[in-house]
Amino acid sequence: MSEFDLSTGLFGELDRLQREMSNLFSGFPSSIRSSRPGAFPPINIGTTDDSVEIVAFAPGMDAKAFDVTIDKGLLTISGERRRFNQAERDAKSYAQERFVGAFRRAIELPTHVDPSNVQARYANGCLCISIGKRESSKPRAISVQ
Repeated sequence: MSEFDLSTGLFGELDRLQREMSNLFSGFPSSIRSSRPGAFPPINIGTTDDSVEIVAFAPGMDAKAFDVTIDKGLLTISGERRRFNQAERDAKSYAQERFVGAFRRAIELPTHVDPSNVQARYANGCLCISIGKRESSKPRAISVQ
């Protein structure tokens, strides 16, 4: 018997083939700074004139569940994401897309940040970390004589 199911039509089979190819190659990073697929929590990193801004997307967690540290230029976010409720614990799952368990993400910080000037807050499912830049690295205007 053929692996193809043409009862859904040729376009349905092409769509299925494209999904399988995407899944096959999804494990390869798109750039040297890419993380592994499915890493939790997903993270965005940006910069302003005054700080480096890091947002970790972790809905359904408590602020006390995070452990955030900076040591030798490495920001580490770790913790544990627990199951949502008792019914989820008792159920036999056949599909699971929500990550559950211990996690740890490490981010190498630029040398121009000031590790003594850090603020972290958790709101609306996002852990927002702001790390100030050293005064010497901030942009400044220079007057021409």
